Amino acid sequence: MAVSKDYLQYVLDQLSRLRTVTSRRMFGGIGLYCDDVFFGLLADDTLYFKVDDSNRADYEAEGMGRFRPFRDKPHLSLTYYEVPAHVLEDGEALASWARKSLAAATATVKSRPRKSRETKNRGK
Repeated sequence: MAVSKDYLQYVLDQLSRLRTVTSRRMFGGIGLYCDDVFFGLLADDTLYFKVDDSNRADYEAEGMGRFRPFRDKPHLSLTYYEVPAHVLEDGEALASWARKSLAAATATVKSRPRKSRETKNRGK
């Protein structure tokens, strides 16, 4: 899941229309964050964005596939889809798709049940 420095820089440049986007290495790939919300990832010099019911049709209409992190388990996939090349190459279009993915990621974070302090500290 290696990501070249040039590809990472290109993606970050293309995403410059968004608020501050940061990247963090993770499991051989790179996670993309905006305001500490994980909304995209890079793996094997391919960009994937978070998808839910609000934006999945955009990716499926383009014939894009899901991120599948385990080659030996192709049935396992995450809720991240490959971004079409023509979208990546168009900064305005990429920003629009990224905003939809950021909204999907934010909705996912908000829908998770919050753990109480007691529950968080139980294992310590």
